[in-house]
Amino acid sequence: MNKLLKSAFDAEMQIAKNLFNTADFKMCFHHLERAHILGQRNAIPHTVNHWWMLKVGLKLHDSHEVRGQLLRILVAGIGSIFGRVPIGNTGGANIGIMQTMPIPPDLQEIFIRLNR
Repeated sequence: MNKLLKSAFDAEMQIAKNLFNTADFKMCFHHLERAHILGQRNAIPHTVNHWWMLKVGLKLHDSHEVRGQLLRILVAGIGSIFGRVPIGNTGGANIGIMQTMPIPPDLQEIFIRLNR
């Protein structure tokens, strides 16, 4: 994982973990979604991100999210390895596994900087 991308991913994950520890699961999930956009092209960060989404689903007793994350954990690494990840996908169970989505402008800037 590129250093810039890893730094941004790690920052979003750290915010999410801090929010998880304060039981602010809605904002935690928001930052996990942002981290997903950044990390989905890399198998290990991608899978770790879905693990944390699963943990949030369990805390919220959200069976739809739990089932969705279990499925994503099984396929996340494989998709990353083979480059089969949809651009901008936020990774939640409310979004189709292969659905592309717009990337938030601040995250878009990170990808632009990577390609310079």
